Amino acid sequence: MALLALAIALGGEAGLAQAQSCTFLQPIGGNGTTPIVSKSVGRGKLFGKTNWNTDFIVDKPYGSYKLFFTANSSDANAMYPVEGFMKFSDGSNLQVINTQMNPPIGTGKMFGPFASVPGKQASQINFKVGASSDPNALGFSYRISVQGCR
Repeated sequence: MALLALAIALGGEAGLAQAQSCTFLQPIGGNGTTPIVSKSVGRGKLFGKTNWNTDFIVDKPYGSYKLFFTANSSDANAMYPVEGFMKFSDGSNLQVINTQMNPPIGTGKMFGPFASVPGKQASQINFKVGASSDPNALGFSYRISVQGCR
């Protein structure tokens, strides 16, 4: 209701036409019940995969994407590298986030909206949260999610 009032206040019926409809994307390998992924930063591995990457499936075309990051824990002395990528059906990708964060518990950031790339079909949105070389970053826990918007 507040979005509707804001759209009308900003531009009458033209503002209504510009209001976006967003849907949470499901994480690949999730159980299908929640689009929000909770993880902790683990150590890098000599063999095998780290838990730093999380992919969300793009199941239909969207005009833009929003990526959400929220801290569940914090260490005032650590920085957490956060990266985000749009992956395309042709195997290419586009980095849309590359930052270092140190958010207080319960706070975070919305990244985007990032517009779809003309001529490319997004197949996945990838979040990568790694420990870098900062030993204080190990054990940091967070929540991530992605929305596709029309």
